[in-house]
Amino acid sequence: MPALQAILFDLDGTLIDSLADLAGAINRMLVEHGYPARELEVFPEYIGDGVRQLVWRALPEQARTDEVIDACLRDYQRHYETGWHDQTVVYSGMMETLTELKARGFKIGCISNKPHRFTTLCCDYFFPKGTFEIVLGQRDEVPRKPDPAGAREAAAALGVEVNQCAYVGDSGIDMSFAKNSGMFGIGVSWGFRSVQELREHGAEVMVEHPSDLLALPQLA
Repeated sequence: MPALQAILFDLDGTLIDSLADLAGAINRMLVEHGYPARELEVFPEYIGDGVRQLVWRALPEQARTDEVIDACLRDYQRHYETGWHDQTVVYSGMMETLTELKARGFKIGCISNKPHRFTTLCCDYFFPKGTFEIVLGQRDEVPRKPDPAGAREAAAALGVEVNQCAYVGDSGIDMSFAKNSGMFGIGVSWGFRSVQELREHGAEVMVEHPSDLLALPQLA
């Protein structure tokens, strides 16, 4: 494997614990449309595959028409707009880990299936200016993870090859993204999905705390 030059991160469930704010916005949307709210415990399985899929999964099965999804998606985004940082926090130890990785000379970026506007808002709000050299959220013109398009875009912008990048994430989608792109896939156990799911989708290593990244031989 070529020496790693860049470390790219998923956002929700990897860099930040945003579960409560995502669930809150979805539940406000559901109640507004006359549907029952969902328990917080179900949301880890709803998140990670883009905002439209999040809305689709939260809706009752009989309500999942394109017209309803379109209307609910608009209202979800309106509710999330007013509450995206109410309860969201950076995972403990993450800030220090990113600082050390940058000190070691790695280029740091974020690639998320969260809409691009909210991805950049979160990265700008929760992390110091200059933490990330590139931030890519979901955009209509670019296929979302696990399609490798975002990895290729990020690598080109950073001036590295895709196989010189590691991707750190908390879901099977993230590990499939790394595998499809030729990146080194690092799974995290503190996020929204299970360690078993991460391993089944190709995680090459697992870490249990952000600081564990610093002990990986590939990131030394």
